[in-house]
Amino acid sequence: MTTDTRSLFPFAIETDRLRLQRCTTVLDPRDAYEYWGESDTIEEETRFLGWGRHATPKASHDALDSFKRGWDDGSKAIYAVTPHDGEPDAGEFAGTAMLFPDWESQSASLGIWLRKRFWGRGYAGERAAALLQLVFDRLDLDVVVVEHEPDNDQSRRAIEKYVDRFGGRFDGTLRNWMTGDDGPVDICRYSISHAEWRDAVGDEREATFVETAQSDCGNSQKRAHE
Repeated sequence: MTTDTRSLFPFAIETDRLRLQRCTTVLDPRDAYEYWGESDTIEEETRFLGWGRHATPKASHDALDSFKRGWDDGSKAIYAVTPHDGEPDAGEFAGTAMLFPDWESQSASLGIWLRKRFWGRGYAGERAAALLQLVFDRLDLDVVVVEHEPDNDQSRRAIEKYVDRFGGRFDGTLRNWMTGDDGPVDICRYSISHAEWRDAVGDEREATFVETAQSDCGNSQKRAHE
């Protein structure tokens, strides 16, 4: 028996201020290269991430191809983030929200990359709330893990805020946990359990899942006539 992984992840997720949509339906390789290869701020934006400026459009093409494969086999869901109407830069591509399930350990890790012009708006926390709902309500995993490098104060502040909100905890600093360009790197790790999250949110849900592009079109038409 095979599993239909196409239904694991919703096509889009709507929150109060943001829309998260399957990234490969928003960006093509040329668009992606504009943000990941030609941007003047990409080095600053990726300083603490495991990747850097794309050297060629082919690198952006390959990244999007890996997003598609991961979505199809259930190993990762990469969403494009865009602000809703009423937000500054509404409808603009703001970055990517990343979810990496580990089915064997019943856990998932979260990641985010935002263009610099979208920093400081609280989008990281809003995106985290939506993905936590996805992980625990839909994917029925046990734990969400979030990590940052010790020197990344901006990520630390954002992570501490939503981890505290959802009842999670700081697990500690893992020494030489990863290998960077300059050698071993320490990682600060946080976790939120399914039970902790459910105790924090109760029956309240902030995000709405849009299952397919077709249902999204129907919802858009409905909203247009309301």
